[in-house]
Amino acid sequence: SKMATVPLGFNIDAPRWDQSTFVGRLKHFLNITDPRTVLVPEEELDRAKAVVEGCRAGLMPPGSSQEQLLYAKKLYDSAFHPDSGEKMNLIGRMSFQVPGGMAITGCMLQFYRTVPAVVFWQWVNQSFNAFVNYTNRNAASPISLRQIGVAYVTATGAALATAVGLNFYTKRAPPLLARWVPFAAVAAANCVNIPMMRQQEIINGITVTDGDNNELGRSRRAAVKGIAQVVVSRITMAAPGMIILPIIMERLEKFAFMQRIRVLHGPLQVLLCGGFLLFMVPAACALFPQRCSLALADLELELRDSIVAKHGDKVPYVYFNKGL
Repeated sequence: SKMATVPLGFNIDAPRWDQSTFVGRLKHFLNITDPRTVLVPEEELDRAKAVVEGCRAGLMPPGSSQEQLLYAKKLYDSAFHPDSGEKMNLIGRMSFQVPGGMAITGCMLQFYRTVPAVVFWQWVNQSFNAFVNYTNRNAASPISLRQIGVAYVTATGAALATAVGLNFYTKRAPPLLARWVPFAAVAAANCVNIPMMRQQEIINGITVTDGDNNELGRSRRAAVKGIAQVVVSRITMAAPGMIILPIIMERLEKFAFMQRIRVLHGPLQVLLCGGFLLFMVPAACALFPQRCSLALADLELELRDSIVAKHGDKVPYVYFNKGL
C-alpha cells in the first residue's frame, strides 16, 4: 500500500507535554502507564510499532489523523523498551503495574498476621519487582544473570528479614502498627533491590551529556543520583496505599456488617489498592524529570577537570537518563 508523508513539523518522539513541570510529566505517565493497554492484542502492538518506525522515517499510513499517530505512539511506549525497541514481557511493563501491583499489595495487606503468609507474599512481591526492574533496566548497562540472581536473593532477604523481624516486635504493639509492617518491608527491599539490579551503573558510571546531547564521559555520581531518585519514586508509589489503606480497614472492620463479610476483606483491599495505584504509579514516576541533571561542581574530580579543560565554563550542568 502507498504511504503518505508525515505532516511538516510533526515529530512522533517529541513529548506531548512539558517534561520540565510535574503536571506535564504526570500527564505523560498517565498516558504510558494506562492499564487498559495491557488488553491490546499483540498484532495491534506490532502495527503500532510499524507506524511509529514509519513516522520516524517520515512516512505514515494514508489518511491517518494526528490522534491515530499519537495513539500508536502511546501503545508503542507502553509495550516496547525505549532503548532497545524490543517488545517487553507483559508482566514487566509499567502499564501492568496497576493490575499486578494491586493484587499483590492487597494480599500483603490482608495476610500479614502469620509468618508463613508474610514470607509467601513478600517473596511473590520481590519476584514481581525483580521482573519489573529487569524489564525496565537501562539497556546501555547490561547486567549478567548472576548479578540478577544476587540482587533478587538479597532484596527478598531484606524484605523477609524486615517483615518477619517487625512482625515479631509488633505482637505487643497497637494493632495498626502490625498492619504497617508490609510497607516497611517493601521500602527496605526497594532500597536493596534497585541499586543491586543496577549495580553496573554504579560501578562503571553512566554516560552524561551536555544540554545538546553531546557525550562528556561517564559518571558514577550521576548513576547514584538517578538510582536514588528511582528508589524514592518506587517507595512513594507504594506509600499511600500501604499507609492509608490499613487505617481505613482498621476503622471499617469495627462495623458489624464488615465482620459478617470477612471473606470479602481480601478482594476489597485489592480493589482499594488498585484505586491508589491507578493514580500513584504515574504520580511517582513523575516526581523527578526522566532527563536528570547534575551540577558540574558535584561530579567526580577527574571528569569535572576534563570537561572544564575541553569546554571551559560553558557546561554548568550535565544530563543523563535516570531510568524508571
